[in-house]
Amino acid sequence: MNSPASHGIVGIVNALLASAILFFLMTAPAFGDIDPRKILDRVYEQDTSHDTAMRAVFEIFDRDGHKTTKKFMLFRLGAPGDSKTLVRFTDPAEIRGVTLLSYNHKGDTDRQWLYIPATQRTRSVTPRERSEKFAGTDFTYEDVEERVLDDFDYRLLSDNEIIDGRKTYKVEAKPVDSSRSQYRYVYYWVAQDVPVILHAEMYDRDGKLVRELHASAFKKVSGIWGARHVEMQSVEEKTRTVLTIDEAKFNQHLDEKLFEPESLENAPALKH
Repeated sequence: MNSPASHGIVGIVNALLASAILFFLMTAPAFGDIDPRKILDRVYEQDTSHDTAMRAVFEIFDRDGHKTTKKFMLFRLGAPGDSKTLVRFTDPAEIRGVTLLSYNHKGDTDRQWLYIPATQRTRSVTPRERSEKFAGTDFTYEDVEERVLDDFDYRLLSDNEIIDGRKTYKVEAKPVDSSRSQYRYVYYWVAQDVPVILHAEMYDRDGKLVRELHASAFKKVSGIWGARHVEMQSVEEKTRTVLTIDEAKFNQHLDEKLFEPESLENAPALKH
């Protein structure tokens, strides 16, 4: 038989638990009160750098597992989602110098330009081409450019799914203007403890899953979190591309003229 003292202890413990639960309910934000746009804002706004320079490599695997490697430099001027980005291939020789310039600003109509050394000319990437694979990878032209947050509407789908041991927010992003994206919607899983996207699923205009992205090997450099390993899978084709960032530097005082379409043909070799 339990003693009166033990009953007293149980009562105290129960009272403390009840108080803790009440405090949590009073202080924790309700699911409906969480702004999904602010979740993505947090990912973008943590990067306060003026510019970025990266050295990276694409490893492209066909459905039989055969691998092709393509090395490139990526340069960004401005804040994520409101920037200009330049991707220039350095290896292998047959694509060396191929350059993609993207403008990632709200309201831009012409957003991407492609320079091919063999033709010695720069041309605009057409809206139709934005859904095509970029340089044989599983990333499309649209995927390579940074998404402008204002181009999408957001909805919070859940706040308790676990990805790689991290609790996440699952957010749906739907294009404001359906003609500006190949996707009907994109699902993002954003870590709750650090401002990074862990996983994403892209659905075409018929609502079919076409691509799946997974990020890992997160590292904090100059106070900025970022993935060093990103894998994109094409679901139907059963191909995948692994993007590995070997080096990232911030605030390198990049020349703004490098990010002008008319400068791509005569641009000097970019060094990092």
